[in-house]
Amino acid sequence: CQGLPIVNGQFSLCSVLECQGLPIVNGQCDPYAAVSLLGPSRSEAKKTKVKRKTNNPQFDETFYFEVTRPLSHTKRQFDVEEEGVDKLALRVDLWNASNLKFGDEFLGGVRVPLRALGQAGVHDAWYFLQPRDNGGKPVKVDELGSLRLNIVYTEDHVFPSDHYGPLRDLMLTSANVKPVSASAAHILGEVCREKQEAAIPLVRLFLHYGNILPFLSAVAHAEVNRTQDPNTIFRGNSLTSKCIDETMKLAGNHYLQVTLRSMIDEICTDHKPCEIDPENLRQYVDRIFNMITTSGVRCPTVMCDIFFSLRESAATRFEVDQDVRYTAVSSFIFLRFFAPAILSPNLFQLRPHHPDPATSRTLTLISKTIQTLGSLAKSKSASFKETYMAAFYDYFNEQKYGDAVKNFLDLISSSGRWNQKSIETPIMLKEGPGRNRFGMKNFKKRWFRLTNHEFTYHKTKGEGALCRIPIENILAVERLEEESFKMKNMFQVIQPERALYIQANNCVEARDWIDILTKVSQCNRKRLSTYHPSAYLNGHWLCCKMSADTEPGCTPCTGGLPANIQLDVDGDREAERIYCLFSTYMNKLVNMQEACGSRSVYDGPEQEEYSCFLIDDPRETYKTLRVIISSVQTLEQQHTKYKRDMFRKTKIGSQDHPIGDKSFQCYIHQQSESSTYSI
Repeated sequence: CQGLPIVNGQFSLCSVLECQGLPIVNGQCDPYAAVSLLGPSRSEAKKTKVKRKTNNPQFDETFYFEVTRPLSHTKRQFDVEEEGVDKLALRVDLWNASNLKFGDEFLGGVRVPLRALGQAGVHDAWYFLQPRDNGGKPVKVDELGSLRLNIVYTEDHVFPSDHYGPLRDLMLTSANVKPVSASAAHILGEVCREKQEAAIPLVRLFLHYGNILPFLSAVAHAEVNRTQDPNTIFRGNSLTSKCIDETMKLAGNHYLQVTLRSMIDEICTDHKPCEIDPENLRQYVDRIFNMITTSGVRCPTVMCDIFFSLRESAATRFEVDQDVRYTAVSSFIFLRFFAPAILSPNLFQLRPHHPDPATSRTLTLISKTIQTLGSLAKSKSASFKETYMAAFYDYFNEQKYGDAVKNFLDLISSSGRWNQKSIETPIMLKEGPGRNRFGMKNFKKRWFRLTNHEFTYHKTKGEGALCRIPIENILAVERLEEESFKMKNMFQVIQPERALYIQANNCVEARDWIDILTKVSQCNRKRLSTYHPSAYLNGHWLCCKMSADTEPGCTPCTGGLPANIQLDVDGDREAERIYCLFSTYMNKLVNMQEACGSRSVYDGPEQEEYSCFLIDDPRETYKTLRVIISSVQTLEQQHTKYKRDMFRKTKIGSQDHPIGDKSFQCYIHQQSESSTYSI
């Protein structure tokens, strides 16, 4: 509140002018102020009018308080003495006028001793509202209960974008540095105490500028080449693992919601016993397993691109192990994505609260089973602490479950951004019967087959292909209006020269074919933005009546699946956070630089204090470190200058820095110490 008392002889005048940023309680804020003059033996209170529907009220009300009062009254005399001003205090409390029977809600208050006002006569200042005290009453601890909080407060002072140019460019070019361990992004992961510290701003920065795939591919390829045993691939808490985890959290949130939320809600609502009745557990696992393994077409493109890179690197590194291309992907999608979300749905926004103990136990058993199924483990090698779980898992030890996992992993690790033919054996994604028409020919029964390389159709299953359509030639996959051929369940695969019209056996098959064909072709460079929803017959398009068969489409393409993600990321803020991390760990940067200098000059063994750093190429790493340190020092100078200028211009008691703002007082103290030291 603004405007505190004027001590003027026998009266104190207090003007309550305005408040800003009051909290909104139960969707409303109808504030009023209660002003009190407090002393050892007195308490006088007055109130302002209620200001309706605003949390920035303008009161402009003045109150008078008598500072002197009669101390005794007898028949003979009436003594008036001035009460000690040092013992008086003014208190202003803000309340929200409530219509509820529980009474008005306390919003905050200010207590100002009159002795703090000095002799200036007028005191005009902003104050932070404070929580209500306990009035000096004793409180028993066991009556209060307990509350556990985990609060993280971050305050970022972000400069205009051009200030971060050198550091930002250095980070974004990390994928092009050879070796990648000499890049700025990798160095950040090396010097941070926890890899997660580095992963969060790195992933958000790379996603914002569209460079996440090259960076993750580079660091993943380097990690795979350092891995000796295929069974341990991507099992550690490396920078690669943490960055991919963070990417999945950001890019896969919607995917997780549409895949699991309905089932998780059902489990948490029904409270079915699963340890007493294993049949309930089996049904839950079966349904969730089916939801996951049939969700591949909804997997975000950026995740598919990353999984393709992981699979290709693993398959190249361990050519003998045929399953490593699957385990490299399953170690993320099952072990670090679906299984944790099932185990703790509240942490992945699938549930508002932590489930009760019985439901939590059910989710734990489901998570363990899904994780084991996803890792393609056989019952003999699957490890469970509970013996009955091993017997329970025998039910799922069938080939159909392993095949479903592999088909799912094949689909989500197929990416249109990459040269699919770099994989020697094509991956079969879907096949089945249908009817097709190509050009002016009549509809005929055909067997359709889709791999990650091409879409083909055959006269019968097992015969040679009558037509081959490379995936990169698919420009769009859309439904076809029934009026075109008076046939249901129609869709079209559009190519540069002509469209292939196909009739599926039913609407479900048609939807599946459209989804999966869209999924594997959605990143093709020449995809169409418009199409013709009807066929070209009798010399014109039935939809728009245009006569040229090369006429651009008349209807916007549906876009199929959500290929990309939209993130509300401030690139400059993430660059500032990266700068703060480098600044925090500057000593480690210097130590790393010294280690690089020693190795590049003397080529001797590293000292023990430097052995924690991964340095593949000392010379390249040294060059990068020199640029990092220079960029960080420049930003430090800019921050120091800005804070110094702000300190000189700041007026204590202004709206920007109210009295009672302890963070600013701490800053003033630090500035005073630094000023004294510099002198």
